[in-house]
Amino acid sequence: MITKITVYLFITAIAAYFAGGLNGAIIASKTIFRKDIRNFGSGNAGLTNFTRTFGARGVVIVLAVDILKAIVAVSFGGWLMGLEGYASLGRLFAGFCTMLGHVYPVYYRLKGGKAALCGGTVMWMVDWRMALICWSVFIIVVVFTKYVSLGSILASTCIPLGLLIFGYGWLEVVIGLLCMLLVIIAHRENVVRLISGTESKLAFGGSGNSN
Repeated sequence: MITKITVYLFITAIAAYFAGGLNGAIIASKTIFRKDIRNFGSGNAGLTNFTRTFGARGVVIVLAVDILKAIVAVSFGGWLMGLEGYASLGRLFAGFCTMLGHVYPVYYRLKGGKAALCGGTVMWMVDWRMALICWSVFIIVVVFTKYVSLGSILASTCIPLGLLIFGYGWLEVVIGLLCMLLVIIAHRENVVRLISGTESKLAFGGSGNSN
């Protein structure tokens, strides 16, 4: 028997995934420069590669799309699932589906970004305390190592840990683990380069290939 909660989860998943598939870097690069960001630099459709390739022009579009889609999707999931008393689960589930759409967007042949900015926004919408932990870890790691990818990966490990610390249920923790795994998988090439010592470091006006 299909329950109302199952239907709501399905609607949330579909809406959040397709919202997540809207990629700010791809939209900005194609509309402003008539080029595909995925053909330049690291090939990643994210803020870091976009800025390194095209500079500051169009960055506002990238930020607006990737931040707003997460806000709208997570808010929708929280509202819809909240009708049945599962608002926090709805927000987190919508957040994961948004991140999934960002990394594997059906609009762009499943080649998207790495869910760093998108995931960071999702965490703010889910729980500001957890977001503070994730962003603090990210900033500290990037400041001391200059590796944006490493900062993103380590910040993602704080998601399931934060959910445990702040008393969320096992379903939320499982979704948090999925979010973490998604970020790590999206950064798998960065992991190889980090291990081999060939990963690019962040520099003013320079590089870094996360997000």
